[in-house]
Amino acid sequence: MKNLLYPFFFLLLFHFPAAAQSQRTYNATLSDYAYRYPVNYLEVEQEGQKYRMAYMDVSPPTSFKNPQTVVLLHGKNFLGAYWQQTMNFLAGQGYRVVVPDQLGFGKSDKAEVHYSFHQLAQHTRQLLDHLKIREAAVVGHSMGGMLATRFALMYPETTAKLVLENPIGLEDYRRMVPYKSLDELYQDELKRTEAGIGDYHKTYYTSWKPAYEEWVRIPAAQLRSPDYPQVARVAAHTYAMIYEQPVVYEFSDLKMPVLLAIGLEDRTVVGKAYIKSEEERKLYGQYPQLGQQTAGAIPNARLLELNGVGHIPHIEAPDQFHKALLEFLKQ
Repeated sequence: MKNLLYPFFFLLLFHFPAAAQSQRTYNATLSDYAYRYPVNYLEVEQEGQKYRMAYMDVSPPTSFKNPQTVVLLHGKNFLGAYWQQTMNFLAGQGYRVVVPDQLGFGKSDKAEVHYSFHQLAQHTRQLLDHLKIREAAVVGHSMGGMLATRFALMYPETTAKLVLENPIGLEDYRRMVPYKSLDELYQDELKRTEAGIGDYHKTYYTSWKPAYEEWVRIPAAQLRSPDYPQVARVAAHTYAMIYEQPVVYEFSDLKMPVLLAIGLEDRTVVGKAYIKSEEERKLYGQYPQLGQQTAGAIPNARLLELNGVGHIPHIEAPDQFHKALLEFLKQ
């Protein structure tokens, strides 16, 4: 069952009238939003409570199977479903693909707990143990790049290869972004609007396309839900996690082969809006320089620089990204 695709269903989904879609409301765990692949759940425990962690486990659609498993880790403002093109590509190449929604994201429970990259990495390891996967190539995008780095540092024996796709955390945000308390962050999350979400997502790409609207519609639909305060509180916690738990000082400890894929037009800085000076904001998030610095810090790194590409290569330039990813996995 977990290996089946649902292309016809998604043809209907994406051709649903735009006006009707704009009125959709999604709860905290996106119960009414269908992913392209079947979703399973793993029970994880944190701070004495049990929570459901959602994940997709996709095997090749044919008898051809590659021995490697690839784990895809999502960014902060996303969910596992935005990997759908990459999942389809990798499965078509014979790879088993595992895509978790981390606790607090997507279809997973929105637990009000202390969030840490260490804990999320442990949950991910529990998932791989549950699936009897001893070794995998780990791919992390944006915040998922920070998590993938922490996972590789904690579990080097499990991480055969590491791919960091426009990871955030290539600089220490504490040194440039003013501190905000959890209460302040929560109040800011409560003020989000659909227009604001759309404007922020537009900064991820060099030019906007209608295909990108799906990743705006989902969080916008949650704004209309009675569950949104719960979603907002978790978002505040995960912002604090990124701000307070840098990985930039530990890249030299990565021993496995690493592919660092950088869309050169990316200028992402977590908390950029809190930097008051426009001139100061321009000093940070300079991914052309950050990519080279990070590749130099990692002992066994290959740097892939993508011209004319922003923060999300696997969506904006999937052919280039997938080609490089496949070459790296086959090495």
